[in-house]
Amino acid sequence: MTHRRRRGLVATALGTGFLIAGVAVAAPASAAAPAVSCTSAKAALATKLKNDITTAIANRKGTIAVGLYDRSTKTTCTLRSTTHYDSASTVKVTVLATLLWDAKKHNRYLTTTEQTLAKAMITKSDNDATTKLWKQLGLTKIKGFLSAAGMTQTTPGANGYWGLTQIDVHDEQRLLALVTAKNTVLSDNSRAYILKLMGQVISSQRWGTPYGAPSGVAVHVKNGWLQRATHGWRVHSLGTFTGGGHDYQMTVLTQDNSTMSYGINTIQAVAKVVHKDLAAS
Repeated sequence: MTHRRRRGLVATALGTGFLIAGVAVAAPASAAAPAVSCTSAKAALATKLKNDITTAIANRKGTIAVGLYDRSTKTTCTLRSTTHYDSASTVKVTVLATLLWDAKKHNRYLTTTEQTLAKAMITKSDNDATTKLWKQLGLTKIKGFLSAAGMTQTTPGANGYWGLTQIDVHDEQRLLALVTAKNTVLSDNSRAYILKLMGQVISSQRWGTPYGAPSGVAVHVKNGWLQRATHGWRVHSLGTFTGGGHDYQMTVLTQDNSTMSYGINTIQAVAKVVHKDLAAS
């Protein structure tokens, strides 16, 4: 999503300073960068992932947030899980989930038009299709889904700017958890439909979290990318993976990237070690 008007909007300040009563206050110079944190039923796996993810991002510029959860080994890794980012096109999974959640509430199936728009939105990241569904749903329904899903830290973009929705790793991981396991928010059919479309994303958009996934592992992905005057390129990737004795979800959000490719490479450096370590566990 690179619409110039969207680029031109002022971004929420996420730098090293903050405002108190209108006065800029610098963050302490000694403030340490947040560290990767991992826990697992397999202690050695947690240690390996923490070290390997830390090494993967050690020399990468920009602001990087990571979320990982593997149901099979009860493994969780986080980095900057509550730092907010402009969603770019990753919000399209939330839009589809909202559409299905609302249809379930009204005991109806998606119309042929809705199915066409949903497929274009997810598999090709079509912005016009997203705008149509966003307008159809409206903020009340979108906020209703976010509340039902427990995605309390997600703020929908105002004035139709869905790509400026504020997201964080915590909420995106929560969304992926709902998509991949039985729950009361999304029906089994809805979950299967979302995964089906995420599994049909066109080849040119299957970068990011799927990088390095072992053969035989089912991959579902949705990425987002957006350049703005502040914080450079936002490049994000959401992925779910099943197979090889594992069932895991991964979110990597980045900003302050000099180019889109730089952001993709950062995400793929993380994904590569995650897939490798889980496959070996």
